[in-house]
Amino acid sequence: MSNLKPEETKIVFMGTPEFAVPSLRSLLDAGFKVEAVVTQPDRPRGRGRRLRPSPVKELALEMGLRVLQPERASDPMFIQEVAGMGPDFLVVAAYGQILKRPLLECARIMPVNVHGSLLPKFRGAAPIQRAILEGERQTGITIMEMDEGMDTGPILLMEGLKIGENETFGELHDRMAALGARLLIEALHGILTGELQPREQPKEGISYAPPIRKEELEIDWGQSAQVIHRQIRAFDPVPGAYTTYGDERVRLFTPRLVHGQEIEGPFVPGEIIDVSNKGLTIWTGSGAILVKEVQWPGKRRMAVEAFIRGNPIPKGSVFGKA
Repeated sequence: MSNLKPEETKIVFMGTPEFAVPSLRSLLDAGFKVEAVVTQPDRPRGRGRRLRPSPVKELALEMGLRVLQPERASDPMFIQEVAGMGPDFLVVAAYGQILKRPLLECARIMPVNVHGSLLPKFRGAAPIQRAILEGERQTGITIMEMDEGMDTGPILLMEGLKIGENETFGELHDRMAALGARLLIEALHGILTGELQPREQPKEGISYAPPIRKEELEIDWGQSAQVIHRQIRAFDPVPGAYTTYGDERVRLFTPRLVHGQEIEGPFVPGEIIDVSNKGLTIWTGSGAILVKEVQWPGKRRMAVEAFIRGNPIPKGSVFGKA
């Protein structure tokens, strides 16, 4: 138990992508004293590949916070700098590097992490995408005390979220980021009052969520409609699941399973069996899928209804390399 009030509680926040932004904002709104924000160095992004700050850095600068961007969080000079701030908590949300003991020990009270799964399931870098890819019906947020392992530390708080049948990565990501921000504040208050105690993770049900590989983005039309439906959703809006159409690479978005319809074949996997204002109906290795939005190279993402007005797609065309 601590007698510290939020405005007396020193925090060093570590995060990089959009997922971490609501957590940083919630700390500021709750009155915690954010001594510094640590984020990944500026990286090339967008079509021009210009160096751009991370979303967390953008918010930090907007709020007038001190920003640190070490190449390696294990750098002794960086750790010394953090230790000199005397933080009560390190708060980490999708920072992007595994943190070692010397840095974790800079936290006087506790290093705390906001993780996008119900631990011990989906430890690792891509828990939200992996949950969709594997057909999970539920995921959630775990607030944990950090140790040196990959998401192996004791659990502080946990809350589940149902995954919608057609929910995309982007939609689920935003709901989970908001939930993580709320649970983070609850956890910090609970630690300060002594009402919340860490508990060890279960030994059963451990699984991992490794980073997404480029080869996972290409659609294999020989797979079932259910598998392809999950794949397109898991990479919507970014980086986008794609297929080939002739020599062009086409990204597909907003899929729907085609239920309860008599479809008379035979068709080959990847064959476009219907083109309408509703979208493209495509045959798979088992069943059909409707895709409502597409993105051709050099064009913006748009509804099929709008795209086909100036770019006819013949029924019977085949996606993929078949």
